[in-house]
Amino acid sequence: MAHVTDDDRKRVELLEVVSKKGLKVLELDDLKALLALVENKDYAHNKKAQKSKVKLVAQINARIYDFERKF
Repeated sequence: MAHVTDDDRKRVELLEVVSKKGLKVLELDDLKALLALVENKDYAHNKKAQKSKVKLVAQINARIYDFERKF
């Protein structure tokens, strides 16, 4: 069985929040952390997961932009 790191746990925890409540409930620090964690995860072995990753990264970047523009 693969070793689960603290980063993996944090990424999964944040992704569960996003899947249940959306990106709007996350604070800026959480958004930046999620962006870094998702970008560092390699999904090259799964084409569908890689496509979802690219879409999610774009959504997170848009939300960060909105957040920073607002404040």
